[in-house]
Amino acid sequence: MSGGSGSSDLSGSSGPAASGNAGEPCETRLPLTALPPRPPTAMSVDPMAYEAQFFGFTPQTCMLRIYIAFQDYLFEVLQVVEGVMLKKLDGKINPSQIRKCTEKFLLFMKEHFDKLFTKMEEMLLQLVLNIPKNVLLPEDRVQEQYRCSEEEFRALQEEVRQLQEQYRAEVAMEQALLAELEEQKIVKAELEKTLQCFDELENICRQHGIGNFKESLALLTQSSKKLQEVLKDVEEKSKKMKQDDQLM
Repeated sequence: MSGGSGSSDLSGSSGPAASGNAGEPCETRLPLTALPPRPPTAMSVDPMAYEAQFFGFTPQTCMLRIYIAFQDYLFEVLQVVEGVMLKKLDGKINPSQIRKCTEKFLLFMKEHFDKLFTKMEEMLLQLVLNIPKNVLLPEDRVQEQYRCSEEEFRALQEEVRQLQEQYRAEVAMEQALLAELEEQKIVKAELEKTLQCFDELENICRQHGIGNFKESLALLTQSSKKLQEVLKDVEEKSKKMKQDDQLM
């Protein structure tokens, strides 16, 4: 194809490059960014959470995928048509003029397609992808059996909150009791060691002819106190004698 360097492209690149063979069609790209976005319908603003619970996807997502599929198909058809026109009218019409006509026709089709799709979207969202207000899903049938007012529901929420606080308090108390139990186990082990030492001392005393270990320990304690008193008395007398020697 000859003479294609002056054509413009919607993506911002240069026009269709000239092919070495006159019979080959020129491929074009019609990017989505060149077209104005379609305004959302009033129904698409509704989150439709109950429908999403049933279908596993939001109806708006389904409609968006359908819209993109139709739009991609429209672009592909226009690319094929433009390629055929470039092939049939090679040398008769400038490719840039063909591209401008393609862009105008694309905008014309896009406007009419958006109007038709908006009506189809409203119909599908209202009649096909919409769950009536009086219909309950199987997993929500329990709500029909156990109905409650808003005040009762708030009271249940408050009760649940209080129970959660009580549960957290009991868990904290349980942790504190477990920590105290571990400390008591350590103290018990130390006491058992002390009692074992006393039992060994009592056995040693019996081996050396001492009858009652407790009485012997009490006498030994009294003797130790008396020795401490005598030692203290001796130290005081020694200090007094030293002071007398210094005065003399």
